[in-house]
Amino acid sequence: MDETDRVLVSLLQEDATRSYAALGEAVGLSAGAAHERVRKLRSRGVIRRTTVEVDPAALGRGVLAFVLVESSAWMGDTSESLAAIPEIQEAHVIAGSASLLVKVRTPTTERLQDVLRRLYAVEGVSGTEATVVLETFFERPVAPEGPDGKQDATDTRERP
Repeated sequence: MDETDRVLVSLLQEDATRSYAALGEAVGLSAGAAHERVRKLRSRGVIRRTTVEVDPAALGRGVLAFVLVESSAWMGDTSESLAAIPEIQEAHVIAGSASLLVKVRTPTTERLQDVLRRLYAVEGVSGTEATVVLETFFERPVAPEGPDGKQDATDTRERP
């Protein structure tokens, strides 16, 4: 990725509805050239999908928890079982005392308890430790880094 690609990715992360003309203007390209750059970023898998960001609480999913999942065996083959639980938004195999880390959003703590029960029913799961989030200060997308390992200077999002 060159600097133009990094800027395009940053701009699209801020607002994926930007027109190719606006993207091109921001990086000194024509709309057609910007479109071609974005097409290539998609074909290379840099841009995996285009989506919208929604407020989970507005959709009735105001309870956020991160759950460490302990297992009695390797958990590599459990992705389908976890994906079958719709409240689980992310699942990661991790190093440490637990085997997996899952991100769960539910409308209530009672529903979170139900998700924990369903997690226990997954073969190999021997325990869970849930941490309920009280407040989120910020979430940010992965920022493209330049060749020097620093974030793109055009990235104007606030940082702590």
